[in-house]
Amino acid sequence: MKLDLPKIALAAVLAITAVTSFAQTTPPAPNPMDIIPDVMPFDVPYGAPIGLDKAEALINAVISESKRRNWKMNVAVVDSGGNLVSFKRMDGAQYASIQIAEHKARTAVRFRRETKLLEDAIQKFAYVSTLDDVIASRGGIPLVVDGKIVGGLGCSGGAGSQDEAVCKFGAAQLGK
Repeated sequence: MKLDLPKIALAAVLAITAVTSFAQTTPPAPNPMDIIPDVMPFDVPYGAPIGLDKAEALINAVISESKRRNWKMNVAVVDSGGNLVSFKRMDGAQYASIQIAEHKARTAVRFRRETKLLEDAIQKFAYVSTLDDVIASRGGIPLVVDGKIVGGLGCSGGAGSQDEAVCKFGAAQLGK
């Protein structure tokens, strides 16, 4: 008896197709973009803009922490409207990070959230890349006083995790 391999393969494919077509299919998971939250996310009001003295104190705290860790940073503080208040570049910090630090601070203010959350979101939701003025890289922190955003702090020059670490350190000094 001679085996006809093409016919056997076709019969196997038909059998598998028949079995799987009768199997129950699970409905697709709901699209997270279709979920309607009860409250507005990141609904933090804007407050009076941060002043120069406080902005420079935060930058100096970030620079001290960066020196302690031997990291070279560019550090920017913007006001509650996203306008530059103060900026410092440590000796040897990369030039490309000058604009990046300011952009991170501005994004944190305009989107009322840490830029790390945008970094996480862009990995899940491609639409984030279509939003104007987004920088989806950690190291941008909104500055909040009495429940209101007064400005943003942006750090750039190292790995994203380094930028974020010194930026959070600086932001924590705001209440002190």
